[in-house]
Amino acid sequence: MPTLSEKKAVVEEITEHLNSSNAVYVTNYNGMSVADMGKLRGKFREGNVRFKVYKNTMIKRAMDTIGGYEDLYPYLHDQNGFAFVEEELAAPAKVLKDYIKDHNKPGFKAALIDGDFYGEDQLDTLAAMKSKNEVIGDIIGLLMSPVSNVVSGLQAQGETIAGAVKTIAEKGDE
Repeated sequence: MPTLSEKKAVVEEITEHLNSSNAVYVTNYNGMSVADMGKLRGKFREGNVRFKVYKNTMIKRAMDTIGGYEDLYPYLHDQNGFAFVEEELAAPAKVLKDYIKDHNKPGFKAALIDGDFYGEDQLDTLAAMKSKNEVIGDIIGLLMSPVSNVVSGLQAQGETIAGAVKTIAEKGDE
């Protein structure tokens, strides 16, 4: 049985994870073997996602300390694993979707991403989200597209005008 100081240390660790993360995913790992959990942790690690198993009471205490996690409270029962992510907010959803497709576990319960709640029926939506770098690339592409169209349009107009002036000048020399 953990001592009070050990429990406080765990709550502090969870609080640090929650404070440094922009998203937390809740999964049900009931029925998964230790080997399966190890594989899942490895997949999360590849995606720069921290995956931890905590007692529900400990995670709720940490969430109470910070506030704003009330939407997840109804999901804090059974055997839960928690995925914490800072940057690529859809990374846990992509890992979960792929892993569930092959193993039918763990169960996705809910996620809180930048304060927005996503329920168990929204895993596909979360997995389809673009990464931050993909969104930035799309924005740059959209911004560059009109500029390149204007530049090429001006160049074409310039060539047409220059061509017309040259033709008129040649006719004037005759």
